[in-house]
Amino acid sequence: MNPYLKQYQKNEIETATPEKILILLYDGAIQFLNKAKIAMEQKNIPEIHNNIIGAENIILEFINTVDEENGGDFAIRIKALYEYFYNTLVQANLKKDVTKIDEVLRHLVDLRATWKQAIAMVNSQNVAVGADTEYEG
Repeated sequence: MNPYLKQYQKNEIETATPEKILILLYDGAIQFLNKAKIAMEQKNIPEIHNNIIGAENIILEFINTVDEENGGDFAIRIKALYEYFYNTLVQANLKKDVTKIDEVLRHLVDLRATWKQAIAMVNSQNVAVGADTEYEG
């Protein structure tokens, strides 16, 4: 990999907001699962395994960062969903089952879109609140 590109990517992550990191993690998990599917078509067992493990590691990060204490019912439910994804990917890896990968992939794509929409809504509300307070001066 180009060392300048690698440094740029490192800087992007180090300076990213938590919301941006969340989306980047979803992008990474989705990319890993798409690569695993390609590896399945090629019957490349090590690549299947490595890419599923990559997605599992990201999902484990999601599980470990859910704040059940402050997040209430939503946090409990999203953590259970992430645990389901993780367990489904473990089974997909053991059985080399593309349908299980597709299931998790579909959910991750939907959740990524939902998070992006929620982040955009919060950001637009923050801008509106900031604009209101700016003019009250």
